[in-house]
Amino acid sequence: MRILVTGATGQLGMDSVYCLNKVGYDVYGCTREQLDITDNQEVYEIINQVKPDVVLHTAAYTKVDDAELQPETAYRINAYGTRNVACACEQIGGKLVYISTDYVFDGKSSKPYNEFEAPSPIGVYGKSKLAGEQFVRQFSSRYFIVRTSWVYGAHGTNFVKTMLKMTKERNEIRVVYDQIGSPTYTVDLARFIGNLITTDLYGTYHASNSGSCSWYEFAKAIFEEAGISHVKVSPVTTNEFPRPAPRPPYSVMDNMAIRLNGFEPLPCWKESLEKLIKQLKS
Repeated sequence: MRILVTGATGQLGMDSVYCLNKVGYDVYGCTREQLDITDNQEVYEIINQVKPDVVLHTAAYTKVDDAELQPETAYRINAYGTRNVACACEQIGGKLVYISTDYVFDGKSSKPYNEFEAPSPIGVYGKSKLAGEQFVRQFSSRYFIVRTSWVYGAHGTNFVKTMLKMTKERNEIRVVYDQIGSPTYTVDLARFIGNLITTDLYGTYHASNSGSCSWYEFAKAIFEEAGISHVKVSPVTTNEFPRPAPRPPYSVMDNMAIRLNGFEPLPCWKESLEKLIKQLKS
């Protein structure tokens, strides 16, 4: 199987290239410099040249706060960039995997969101990613939309690495406790995608590690796993930590499509966090 990965230097892109190569697939990882998804002609040329069986589209504008100030940039990349990829992939008859987000929900629920509940994003980032989903459904006939949440891994910038870095600079860290979600390890997500693309079980999937926590609980677990005891973690409310973009207060996703289609659920987030901390230490 020949697979083209967009955003190959991102944290999910890098682990996806590694995991898919390890399985034995013929993987073409495209960086932003090699493939500008907002350039429609370039997208068509490269996808027609490679002729992948699957396009794993991880490239995205993920700066949640900046998106509020630069909405056109977010929509150009997340919406129209995705349209370009979907149309080119459809032209060659390939399967498309589009990575979406828990931010397509408003967070007003008190129970996990399943794949059949109506999205209602509250910020530009979530709205632009939902627009990408709509283009995928409109222009692709063989697609997997994979919504994930609170992604972290060994590469790139993420919450785990930021927390560990801050322990070298501070003795106290304030973290919000009133936003609840499911941390997701990039390696677990990449492995799930590797299984998903071998099937024709198309549709929308919620793929996050099992279990949920607040950012405050996540930070405490990170320090516990890393054996860091000199830093005090103090809980604060979202209102005490204002940001330009609104965040969904509850974005836990029910991975119902994974269960109903017979896939193995992703491990508990605590188990995967332990694996990452060991990896970073080594």
